[in-house]
Amino acid sequence: MKTAAQTLPDNPELLQQIIKNQQAVILSLQAQLAALKRHRFGRSSEKLDTKIEQLELMLDEMAYLGVDVDIEQPDQDSAETPKSKPARQKLPDDLPREEMTHEPAQKCPECGDESFSKLGEDVTEVLDYVPAHFKVLRHVRPKHSCRKCESIRQADLPSMPITKGKAASGLLAHIIISKYCDHLPLYRQSEIYARENIHISRSTMAGWLRQIDDLIVPLSEALATDVLSSHKLHGDDTTVPVLTPGLGKTKTGRLWVYVRDDRGFAGDRKPAALYRYSPDRKGIHPQEHMENYKGTLQADGYAGYNGLYKTDTLDDRPDIIEAACWAHVRRKFYEDHENTKSSYSHEILKRIGLLYDVEREIKGRPPDERKTAREEKSAIIIDELKEYLEGTQGKISGKSPLAGAIRYALKRWDALQTFIHDGTIEIDNNIAERAMRPIALGRKNYLFAGSDRGGETAATFYSLIETCKLNNINPQEYLADVLSRIADHPVKQVDQLLPHRWKPVEKEA
Repeated sequence: MKTAAQTLPDNPELLQQIIKNQQAVILSLQAQLAALKRHRFGRSSEKLDTKIEQLELMLDEMAYLGVDVDIEQPDQDSAETPKSKPARQKLPDDLPREEMTHEPAQKCPECGDESFSKLGEDVTEVLDYVPAHFKVLRHVRPKHSCRKCESIRQADLPSMPITKGKAASGLLAHIIISKYCDHLPLYRQSEIYARENIHISRSTMAGWLRQIDDLIVPLSEALATDVLSSHKLHGDDTTVPVLTPGLGKTKTGRLWVYVRDDRGFAGDRKPAALYRYSPDRKGIHPQEHMENYKGTLQADGYAGYNGLYKTDTLDDRPDIIEAACWAHVRRKFYEDHENTKSSYSHEILKRIGLLYDVEREIKGRPPDERKTAREEKSAIIIDELKEYLEGTQGKISGKSPLAGAIRYALKRWDALQTFIHDGTIEIDNNIAERAMRPIALGRKNYLFAGSDRGGETAATFYSLIETCKLNNINPQEYLADVLSRIADHPVKQVDQLLPHRWKPVEKEA
C-alpha cells in the first residue's frame, strides 16, 4: 500500500494547489469548530458535543499526518495575501534558562587543522519539564544570652497553618488546589507523593483540610458578606454525593452558588463567587443563605427560590427581585426541536435568537445604553414572541413537550422581562452555570464527599478558588501566601485577603 507521500505528484504547481486546498479545508473546519464552541459556551445555544468532538478528531488526524493546522489568518487590510506560516509562540522570558554549550570537534574535518576563530553562535530553545519537588524548610532560632544579666532571648517561631504539623503553606495549598481545582482525590495525591518517597496518608491530608477550614472561617465569612452586598447575583445549585456515616452508602447533598459578575455592563466591582452546602434541596436553604440580601437574583425556575421573592412590605416590592433565565427557556424548545423538528419550536428559537443578537451588540456597554437598546429592540421581540406562544398553544396537544415548554415560559413571563428595564441584569443565568462546571468535574473524580462537614469544607474552598479564577489569579499562589499569613493577620482587616483584594507580600512591601 502506497503512503500519502508516495501518491503526491511531482509537479510543483499541483503540489501548491493541493496545499492551498488543504489549508482551505482546515480553515473551514476551524471556523465550524469555533462557531460550535461559541454555541456550546455562549448564552443562546445548546451543547453540541458530538459535532465538536468529530471536528476535533478531524483536526487531530490532520496534525498526526503532518498537516499544519495552526494557520495564521492573513491581514484583511493588506494589499497582498502573504503566504501562510505556522505561528510559533515565543517561550516566556521569565522562565529559568539552563544553558548547554555544544562545541564542535577539535580538528577541522576538511584539513585537520586545530586552530579556530569564533564567528558567532546559533541558539535553539526548547521547552522542558522538571517534576515538582519537595523541600524541607528548617526554621533555625538561635538562642542568645545577655552578658550582663544572663537573660536568654530567642525569636518566636513563625505561626504555622497547622499547629505542630509538618505541612507548610505551599504543600497545603497544593493539596487543596489538586483536590478542588484539578479534581484529584486525596488517595491519588497520596499515591503521587509516594512515588517521590513522601508518604502522606489520605486521613492525614483530610485532617489538614479540616484544620485549614477552621483557620479560614473569618476569611470565608468576609467573602460571604462581600458577595451578599451585591445589588445583583446569579444563583444555581447542583447535586453532590455525600457518604452516609456507618452505612457505606451515599446520600444526595447540594452545593449552591451565588456569583457576582458585573463585567457584562463594565461594573466597578470585581467578580466573586460564594458556595454553600446543604444536606438536601429544601427551599429553606436558599432563604437562609440570602436572609439579609436585598437586590436581584437571577436563577432558574426551581420552586425553592419562590420564597425569596415574597414581600412583607407595604409598597408590595420584595427585597429580592426575580430575574428569570432565557437560556433555560430556550433549552426546552431546543430539546423539542431536536426530537420532533417542529416548525413551531424552530420559529420560537429564531425569535429567541433575535434577543441574543441584541445582547451581543450591547455586551460591555454601560447600563443606561443597554437599557435603552433593550427597551427599543428587545421589548418588541418579546411582545411578538408572547403572541406567537399563546397562538401556538391553541394549535398543539396540551400533553406535548412543546406545550410544556410554552407553559414554562409563560408562567415566568414577568421575570423573563426583568432584564429589559435594568441594564445591569443579564439575559440569562449562564454565569452561575459556568461556576457549577468544576463541581460536575469533581463528581466524576472524587466520587463523593466524606460527610456533611466535608461538603461544607468543599464549599469554602470552591468559593476561594472560583473567585481567584474569575479574577485571573493563580489560586496556588494565592492560597500559599494567604495560609502563611492569616494566623497573624488582624481579624478586622481580613477582607484584605479576599482573592479580588489580595496583594502578595512583596507587592505590599
